[in-house]
Amino acid sequence: QVQLVESGGGSVQTGGSLRLSCAASGRAFSNYAMGWFRQAPGKEREFVAAISRSGDIANYNDFVQGRFTISRDNANNMVYLQMTRLEPEDTAVYYCAARPDASPSSYDGHYHYWGQGTPVTVSS
Repeated sequence: QVQLVESGGGSVQTGGSLRLSCAASGRAFSNYAMGWFRQAPGKEREFVAAISRSGDIANYNDFVQGRFTISRDNANNMVYLQMTRLEPEDTAVYYCAARPDASPSSYDGHYHYWGQGTPVTVSS
């Protein structure tokens, strides 16, 4: 079992920045690739970014367009999503997820553990 707790969400204006954090506990964190997903009101959950368990490979959805950066700290069981140049379209609940594999994935079905989510609101 892996428990995930997100934090760092909030309300910002267009162009602002936020850093989301995900704290993991339970089984060895470094055994898991990690991902961030988001779900906007009335929409399906979508992939944002993912990172390999070693941290050397990161994948992003096209809409990120260089604005977001995923990173991890295996010594402290943390994964982060640095978000810059936020737009109203980024408004969503952001979820952290853990995949028992070395490689990152954009498919949510590959992730076994999920956090409760942290809301992000971007106003124009």
